[in-house]
Amino acid sequence: MFRVLSSPKSDYVEISINDVFYQVPQGISVWTALALHDQTVTRLAPVTEQNRSAYCAMGVCYECLVVIDGMPNQQACLATVSPGMVICRQQITEVSVSDKCE
Repeated sequence: MFRVLSSPKSDYVEISINDVFYQVPQGISVWTALALHDQTVTRLAPVTEQNRSAYCAMGVCYECLVVIDGMPNQQACLATVSPGMVICRQQITEVSVSDKCE
């Protein structure tokens, strides 16, 4: 569904998304990296366990919360990828937030 229009291969960085390594264009948002690799479910709703994903993609709705480098509750649409970044789907329950990949 999403694709990079153009980017020299040297402008890519390696990141990990849910324990899988990917090469992504340097300078894109974490949300864009997730979308490029069909990883658009960022978390499950704590009560209904329905898939959640970026809605506004501009930092207003907080639906794109992920774990980045062990820090939970990071907005994927506002964070920029960096070399070696580890991104995980966030595990939220009614009582806790996990900082571990599933």
